Amino acid sequence: MTTLDVADAPEYGSPAWCALRSTDPRRAAAIITAAEQWRRHASREAWLNHLLDEDPERWYAYVTADADAYARSIASALARRPTHDELAARRAQRKAARAVVAAPGWPPVAIPGRPGWRRHRGPRGEQLDLSDNPYQETAC
Repeated sequence: MTTLDVADAPEYGSPAWCALRSTDPRRAAAIITAAEQWRRHASREAWLNHLLDEDPERWYAYVTADADAYARSIASALARRPTHDELAARRAQRKAARAVVAAPGWPPVAIPGRPGWRRHRGPRGEQLDLSDNPYQETAC
């Protein structure tokens, strides 16, 4: 015969508890566990009622401690997020036009608004605007 572990007792009143035989020790263990939980609950409620009468500020701090901790976690998460103004500034910076610059080792870059012109890198690193048309004068 196998031994039953009362630590595996189902919760009092659950369908699994109702399915146990009346002689099953897990049924009694669930009843005793539920009674102890109720005793602790009633004791805590009595302590809170006494605290409310004796020291309302301490009572308020105790009953709102979890909510305060949750609010602090939300506030710290929000503090790490950028504000609307910071996001708008980032968007504006990304949209800002950058000067077209030829980079060393890369082919010439087409110049916006000037069809047929390319920006080249000169021998001393200077930027040169040259036309694709060999008969057109260059303008820097």
